[in-house]
Amino acid sequence: MLELLNYPTLRLIWWLLLGILLIGYAVMDGFDLGLAILYRWLTRTDQERRVFLETIEPVWEGNQIWLVLGGGAIFAAWPLLYATAFSGFYFAMLLVLLGLIIRPVGLNFRNKVADPRWRATWDWGLLVSGLVPALVFGVAFGNLFQGVPYHFDDTLRVFYTGSFWALLNPFALLVGLVSIFMLCLHGATYAALKVDRQLAPRARRAGYLMAGLFIATFVSAGAWLATGVFPAYQLASVLGPDHPANPLLKEVTVSGSWFANFTAYPWLWLAPLGAVGGALLTALLLRLQRDGLAFITSSLVQAGTILTAGLALFPFFLPSSSHPHHSLTVWDASSSHLTLAIMLVAVIIFLPVVLAYTAWVFRVLKGRVTLAHINHSSDY
Repeated sequence: MLELLNYPTLRLIWWLLLGILLIGYAVMDGFDLGLAILYRWLTRTDQERRVFLETIEPVWEGNQIWLVLGGGAIFAAWPLLYATAFSGFYFAMLLVLLGLIIRPVGLNFRNKVADPRWRATWDWGLLVSGLVPALVFGVAFGNLFQGVPYHFDDTLRVFYTGSFWALLNPFALLVGLVSIFMLCLHGATYAALKVDRQLAPRARRAGYLMAGLFIATFVSAGAWLATGVFPAYQLASVLGPDHPANPLLKEVTVSGSWFANFTAYPWLWLAPLGAVGGALLTALLLRLQRDGLAFITSSLVQAGTILTAGLALFPFFLPSSSHPHHSLTVWDASSSHLTLAIMLVAVIIFLPVVLAYTAWVFRVLKGRVTLAHINHSSDY
């Protein structure tokens, strides 16, 4: 069957798979990040904090597989994108890694000492471990719509000419807030489903607030883009989607709107509508105490938000603000036909295994973490 898939089709499939992996990470690890940001504010006693933390302690490490899969997919399927992104977002990615490193350390060491100051320090550390990655992920997406200053030489060596601080511009920070509120909504919804019933109302109230803040920032970011202050990147000429990957063999114009794909294909509006509608429905279901359904609609928010960005940018991955013709697209940043085909076979074999194992783990761990369980635990 794979022999029937031509090069352009494989490139498109891997663009879709990359989106699926990003959505998988946002859904599966997003509630860990969101809960790490919120739990300090949703609890009053150390026992209550331990309830919230124990909902994610057994699963956070397994959820990281989606980040590993996403990074591996970019490395193998889109090597030019991997190299360019690490050059341009090096310090930003370092911050993400530091945040992700703090989380396991905090979860492992927080309860080793009973000193309230010790535990409070790790509580703040865990908050940072959720807040920093959530912010950086959003800032990165915000900069994609403005372009990143980089270019290639004749041998395709990449040169990044920007700075870390330039990434922290107003629009990117607004998209960073979209990311934070999106993940906090997911974390609050997960907490409402998993914590003691007497603590769940606090999580639900946080969910109402996060849903409103997400909608406000998401719509504001869209309205900002609609003003045209950041012109879209358009392919003016290209050799064709079946030619070897070389970002130097095309012409790009910077004009028009980032909503051009949505105008051409109106059904794409289902993505942003799903994000906003999912947030509204999540808030309603939380109010009705339908926490399981609320978690599903919160996952729809994650998917709709990421799809909105991906569909608006398509076919661009990483636009270049300094040399627009060097911008990376789906058609000129991929690995070879053979590499994409072999990797697709691996995905077909192993992705169902990952999904089945994940489903089994959450089935085994179903139910709420109660204060009674914490008070009678012999682990601490």
